[in-house]
Amino acid sequence: MSDMNLLWFLEGIRTPAGNDFFQFVTCFGQETFLLSVLCFFYWCYDKKFARRIGLTYFSSGLVVQNLKIIFRIPRPWILDPDFHPVQSAIPHATGYSFPSGHTQGATSLFASLALGSKQRSTKFLFTASFLLVGFSRMYLGVHTPKDVLTSLVISLGFSVAYSRYADILFRKIRTLSAVLAGISCFVLASAFLLVKYDGLPSMYAADTIKAAGAGLGFALGLWLEETYLHFSTATRTRMGQLLKLALGLGSTLTWKLFLSGWSALLLWKVFEYAFLVVWILFLYPALFTSVQKNI
Repeated sequence: MSDMNLLWFLEGIRTPAGNDFFQFVTCFGQETFLLSVLCFFYWCYDKKFARRIGLTYFSSGLVVQNLKIIFRIPRPWILDPDFHPVQSAIPHATGYSFPSGHTQGATSLFASLALGSKQRSTKFLFTASFLLVGFSRMYLGVHTPKDVLTSLVISLGFSVAYSRYADILFRKIRTLSAVLAGISCFVLASAFLLVKYDGLPSMYAADTIKAAGAGLGFALGLWLEETYLHFSTATRTRMGQLLKLALGLGSTLTWKLFLSGWSALLLWKVFEYAFLVVWILFLYPALFTSVQKNI
């Protein structure tokens, strides 16, 4: 069965309840949810594990987003104009189709959680979560099986590799940050060159530019935190943790809305996403560490 044949089959069995359910499920692969979970782990629970999730998410994102602008495969409804996706899924289906960004994000998070879990029940739950997100992309008609499977393989590869070697990598933060920054710069330069000389539309380069900016931010944030801060996730009370998380998520969202309104230029997107990740990894932890010392 070809990719489009499977999507046609899934379209034929859609129901309003199914559409609503899988639209909800697919949200677990969106940027806002993934960063919120990362923030919780990093600020409040397990900084070491959060850095591993972040490294998986941002590095696999660089690969997936770069593949999008290399292959430039259109969305299913463009490949087959007679095919109709679920309308509510279209606004978040930005960029090219191959590979799936939502599947990459969900797999990076939930596969890392599955690999880090010691109980079979939670391993099964987390594994089912990223598989369900991948399936939701096909059910909603915004990705083909090839898009989803490729992202699964890439993200699982990074998840397994980092689950085994992250401790070794994080012993040399400067080298790790330099390598990640170099890869991010390569992806960034490739995207701008393709826009300028190969006819890549700016709107289709945007997600790759954002991924490169986030990769640069993660590299810089890691180095700054390890070199100058070494913050602790602990607070005196649970209320303090809740307040830290609420203020952190609120301030991050505020920065996101503020920065996104300044400019639609691709170069600005680099700064926007780099700053947001540095805010999460270093600037906000430095702020709450300073406050904790003075109260």
